[in-house]
Amino acid sequence: MTKKKALISVSDKTGLVPFARQLSELGVEIISTGGTAALLKEAGIPVIGISEVTGFPEVMDGRVKTLHPAIHGGLLAVRDNPVHVQQMNEQEIEPIDLVIVNLYPFKETISKPSVAFSEAIENIDIGGPSMLRSAAKNHAYVTAVVDAADYDTVLAEWKAYGNTTLETRQRLAAKVFRHTAAYDAMISRYLSQQVGETMPESYTVTYEKVMDMRYGENPHQAAAFYAEPLAGKTSIAKAEQLHGKELSYNNINDADAALAIVREFAEPAVVAIKHTNPCGVGIGSTIAEAYRKAYEADPVSIFGGIVAANRTIDGKTAQMLREVFLEIVLAPDFTEEALEILKEKKNLRLLRLDIMAEAGSTQESQLRIAPVVGGALIQEYDRKQIGAEDLQTVTERQPTQEELEQLLFSWKVVKHVKSNAIVLARDNMTIGVGAGQMNRVGSARIAIEQAGEKAKGAVLASDAFFPMPDTVEEAAKAGITAIIQPGGSVRDQESIDACNRYGIAMVFTGVRHFKH
Repeated sequence: MTKKKALISVSDKTGLVPFARQLSELGVEIISTGGTAALLKEAGIPVIGISEVTGFPEVMDGRVKTLHPAIHGGLLAVRDNPVHVQQMNEQEIEPIDLVIVNLYPFKETISKPSVAFSEAIENIDIGGPSMLRSAAKNHAYVTAVVDAADYDTVLAEWKAYGNTTLETRQRLAAKVFRHTAAYDAMISRYLSQQVGETMPESYTVTYEKVMDMRYGENPHQAAAFYAEPLAGKTSIAKAEQLHGKELSYNNINDADAALAIVREFAEPAVVAIKHTNPCGVGIGSTIAEAYRKAYEADPVSIFGGIVAANRTIDGKTAQMLREVFLEIVLAPDFTEEALEILKEKKNLRLLRLDIMAEAGSTQESQLRIAPVVGGALIQEYDRKQIGAEDLQTVTERQPTQEELEQLLFSWKVVKHVKSNAIVLARDNMTIGVGAGQMNRVGSARIAIEQAGEKAKGAVLASDAFFPMPDTVEEAAKAGITAIIQPGGSVRDQESIDACNRYGIAMVFTGVRHFKH
């Protein structure tokens, strides 16, 4: 009987020597290439060089070594097909039963700052994926291993049965195709970005599992958390959990929403989130002042919420935070005093993340994917920002400097509120938020009711234009003095006229911020 053969060619050599040694001791002949062969020979493990099998030297700096009929014929032949067996004998091709391959480190290469394009190209593996795909396709006879975590399973079955089971080969084959698909997805994204292709004819993405979750949005839904392979250091996937129970699906979703808002501000800022909408946002000269404002914005809704800060949490802020039931506190850091105070709450999750760092890798996705049944909607993230110079005053009264500052503050927040969205603000804090209503005036009434007497002298932001002047009428009754909105309605003049009647200053941004 012909000896079983294994072809080994790996970039990541973790655990390889003891694995290969045990295979050799089990009577498996090992074929290998380049650096892998050298390592195994140095370890005293018998190795057949790839050129001994192909009768052809490794050429072109190793670009061509395994792309040969003696290799792929040995991998793809159907062992119980007489024609295949006859052709193997005629061509002196020997079967290969086990392929252990992992690929050139393309992800690690392109994640390096200022990596040269030529270096990235050289780290696109061709022979490795080809061997893996051949072996995985023919998994009825061939075992394909792409992950060192599977070495022990392969050895255990080989010792017990002289081969792997079909069930294991099928499982490993599926893993191979997931691996090569992810590898190709990273390459296609990199090359597409190099040529400025933002919305290609096909869009392939890949994610790596961070953790399994107990359940999803609801207990009857299975869920896991995945991260982009090149997620930037400001991604929630990079957060370091310092304390508390495991994160849930809703925790991560809400924390991501909190991050998006708090990053809008250069000043010390705190955001409180419930169900991905902000229930309180505040900025101040210190993080303690910012938190106090975020809390006072809506002391009811913050209960059970998530708080994100863009400065280190100190002892004073921690004392205030511990007085409220919160799911998560997310910040760039915590002082020792703050940690000591907050860790008294057993289940409170404390996350550390470099919130205000520069954006992540240039290979990180710039597109947001929203699944629909049978497809997906893909768009750029809404990162549009404006300043005072971008505003157009359309009313007789100009906003005061204080109103202008509050209008810009509220505009940063309303961008992150579900449409229809209305935000009321004063004194660098939100005082009322109306989110996700079926009509705009309904959102305005909710925000105004929440603000109560604080609405007098406040400003109002709307994520989209007013289709009629009813929102202005509600604002005037509440004592609001200035409004910021995109403009662009065919009935803009009616809202402008209403503002002029009530002495309200109104500015147009020319930018809409729908968020569904």
